[in-house]
Amino acid sequence: MTASDDRPRLLFIAPWFLFPTISGGRIRTADILRGMLGGRFHVTLLQPEPPEGTEVHRDELVRAADEAIFWKDDSKRSSLRRLAAVASSLPISVATDDSPNARAAIRKALEQKPDVVVVDFVHTAMLCPEAFGMPSIVFTHNVEAEIYKRQAERADKPWMRTVWKSQARKMHRFEAETLKRFDAVIAVSDRDAEQFNQNFGIPHTATIPTGVDIEFHSPAKTAREGDLTDKTPELVFTGSMNWLPNIEGLEWFLAESWPKIAAACPGASLKVIGRNPDEGLVQAAKRANANWNFTGFVDDVRPHIHGGDLSIIPLRIGGGTRLKAYEAMALGSPLISTTLGVEGLPIDDGAHCLMADTADAFADACIDLLRDGEKRERIRAAARQVVVDRFSSKKVAEVFEEICLKAMGKGPAGASARAS
Repeated sequence: MTASDDRPRLLFIAPWFLFPTISGGRIRTADILRGMLGGRFHVTLLQPEPPEGTEVHRDELVRAADEAIFWKDDSKRSSLRRLAAVASSLPISVATDDSPNARAAIRKALEQKPDVVVVDFVHTAMLCPEAFGMPSIVFTHNVEAEIYKRQAERADKPWMRTVWKSQARKMHRFEAETLKRFDAVIAVSDRDAEQFNQNFGIPHTATIPTGVDIEFHSPAKTAREGDLTDKTPELVFTGSMNWLPNIEGLEWFLAESWPKIAAACPGASLKVIGRNPDEGLVQAAKRANANWNFTGFVDDVRPHIHGGDLSIIPLRIGGGTRLKAYEAMALGSPLISTTLGVEGLPIDDGAHCLMADTADAFADACIDLLRDGEKRERIRAAARQVVVDRFSSKKVAEVFEEICLKAMGKGPAGASARAS
């Protein structure tokens, strides 16, 4: 690792290739790295090389880091490997991430003695040596054990509850032991930081706000006005469609909320934007004769969200914070969400979005916004403004830099690790 200037050298270790940004974690990480570029650190990004090679992503890499280095991905995440990992003392999602090539690449990068190292996601730590030899930070995007616990609570089959409970115990143990290895822990919400402190005894947790690139996520120039219930309104959901919380949330919405919406708005449709749509959910929508369109992966979600009338987040399982909420708000798409769907985000029900946790209430909120054009416009404007004022990705990157400097002992004593 060579530095082109005298700024402190930061090694950032990502568990997967960041581009295209097909998940919330990738989006958050890429936004922060772009915001830090040219800032207070010389950043080296270490990540696995994608199958298609790195040349096609050259422009994105240049915008994300001063230097990018890679390892050949030799992790084995097949179904057979995941089944075998059930017997492991590690959670399945951790055990299947093991990679000898990654371990070797990380050791080699650490031999160059960066001034600080950031490990993206807690499970990536299993690829790192026990001791780093320099200030170390783990960037968490969720309380992983909590997600597993919620999966167990929602599982409708006894054997699935048993499996998820076992995985939750393993993840709790792994998370508790792993977080203590780092000089600092970064959480994406105050609530997650409290969970780390209360459940794992981690007092040195800094919080960053969730943010988005407000220039990239500009609102549409026009939006449909007035009562849309007698027209063809389109609702939009964005998210990786091979992620269980997204699948479960949309299954619930389809079975419990959609019939009421379709009865009130016969022309209504839902566009589900996200890679690898779950075949079981696709077939369930067909059996219900629901007017749902699954796009699969798209290069750019913006025109799809601009083309819709509302965004929904019907999540009932999950952790961390949902970037999809701020993206919808920044893009000027009125948002309806469960409380969990916007958990950890300092936004107000009725002002920046509508929140509803029962199936009837969720459907009623959708119908209400489709019917009331003035309310849609009020929420659209207020939501966009709060993101611009408080949650731009540039501001988040500055907070991230302060945390890294503080871990190195160069930040202001007692400096807040949060944006106002």
